[in-house]
Amino acid sequence: MVETMTLDREFWERRWTEVLDEHGDTVARMPPNAHLTAEVGDLPAGRALDAGCGHGAETIWLAARGWTVTALDFSPAVLEHARATAEEALGAEIAGRIDFIEGDLTTWAPEPGYFDLVVCLYVHSAGAVHELIQRMASGVIPGGTLFLVGHRPIDPDTGAETPAAGQVQVSVDEARAALGSEQWDIAVAEDRRRPAAKSGVDAVICARRREGAS
Repeated sequence: MVETMTLDREFWERRWTEVLDEHGDTVARMPPNAHLTAEVGDLPAGRALDAGCGHGAETIWLAARGWTVTALDFSPAVLEHARATAEEALGAEIAGRIDFIEGDLTTWAPEPGYFDLVVCLYVHSAGAVHELIQRMASGVIPGGTLFLVGHRPIDPDTGAETPAAGQVQVSVDEARAALGSEQWDIAVAEDRRRPAAKSGVDAVICARRREGAS
């Protein structure tokens, strides 16, 4: 039996501080998520929320393409690192499109119907996953896009534990159930095996909020 991991605010602040102290330069060079760049790269720029932005690679990628980005995380250490990385990579003017804010996704909710794109990648849920999905979805404007990725703790093909065993993250089934079919058109909802052998499986969901949806 796999025990659920407790990955709270204190854990992540301690973990990010250790990682950035030892490998800060490497983290700063990490590329944006390949699922994100493949699925939303053609969207017109607007207002984006990167919920659980971590080291900021996706935030920086979006800002470089003209998006105005709200980048939220609950680790002060990683937010400061992401802010510095953005200024170095983009310059002060473009980095000025990013608003880095501290917040806990256990309870934090976006302004309703405000963002053209809400991104939530590999967030470890301390509560019910469907509730997290619904809160993030509430921030998307009609016609906007919700993009979710989660590590799968169990390989759906083999039933074997993955490197994410014990973690609670977004799944395809929970995303479909949380969003429903009346307000959302789901363009992508699938489990994708990571390229490196034994590196796990990602649940990838890309959904568009229907025009006129309330």
